[in-house]
Amino acid sequence: MTDLRKLGNSDLQVFPLSLGGNVFGWTADEAESFAVLDAYAAAGGNFIDTADVYSAWAPGNKGGESETIIGRWTAARGNRSDIIVATKVGQHSEYKGLAPATIKAGAEESLRRLGSDYIDLYYTHFDDPTVPVEDIITALDQLVKEGKVRAIAASNITGERLAASLAFSEREGLARYVALQPHYNLVSRDTYEGPLRDTVAEYGLSAVPYWALASGFLTGKYRPGTAVDSARAEGAGKYLESERGLRVLAELDKIAEAHEAEVASVALAWLAAQPTVVAPIASARTTAQLPALLAGVELDLTAEELAELTAASA
Repeated sequence: MTDLRKLGNSDLQVFPLSLGGNVFGWTADEAESFAVLDAYAAAGGNFIDTADVYSAWAPGNKGGESETIIGRWTAARGNRSDIIVATKVGQHSEYKGLAPATIKAGAEESLRRLGSDYIDLYYTHFDDPTVPVEDIITALDQLVKEGKVRAIAASNITGERLAASLAFSEREGLARYVALQPHYNLVSRDTYEGPLRDTVAEYGLSAVPYWALASGFLTGKYRPGTAVDSARAEGAGKYLESERGLRVLAELDKIAEAHEAEVASVALAWLAAQPTVVAPIASARTTAQLPALLAGVELDLTAEELAELTAASA
């Protein structure tokens, strides 16, 4: 059984791979989503990532579809207390930005869709520089005091705003961020490695990286001259145009072969081994895609292999 990991200074214990809910209600219908969720939970998984805006970009959707499916699944399985549900506020078309009233109203809507009276981990989806960090933290703290949110976290924020938020929380004795969700993977290291990661380390936060597989590029299915039938093919395909992307693929292939593992498993194992990272996020559209993701949790890369991947991705 895989050990759970503590999230920052919270009392949340999470599986070291977070299941991305962005595909639920988009490329995975409700039945397929339930099947993926069942398989993830059966493997010991307990950490599901979603947002109020998922999946508003799909034709006919308006946002909230993913939360609704997750809520129906936990109700059907009677397992709400076993699952750590992370969702986000700030990007839904009806609840845009991080004004205190928006945070409060957005949380109420998420709770309704999730069919729950609490959210385990509540992220600010994108920072809103028009709102002082003091106002954002105070609004989030109120949700914690009311028992509607267990712990708070941030995503897509600068090191400066993150540090200012944490300092305010400590000074006033209010709820403080326990995690950061950065864009971070083998081919996208620049925004996280540096001041942002330093702040996360200094304050003892946990990193939960999104796009851990670079929109599918790091699964290895994207190759020069091959077409992939996927809703994310355009985003993933752009990495093939860079020397860095091709170098990383070559190194992943070599290490995957040595371990008789999937390329995706190796990419996730590298990310999980990075300082501050507690649980990369990866999504599966079908149950067939899940084993390679779960295998990344158990895969131990040698120090030399980690260094080779780091060098290839520089």
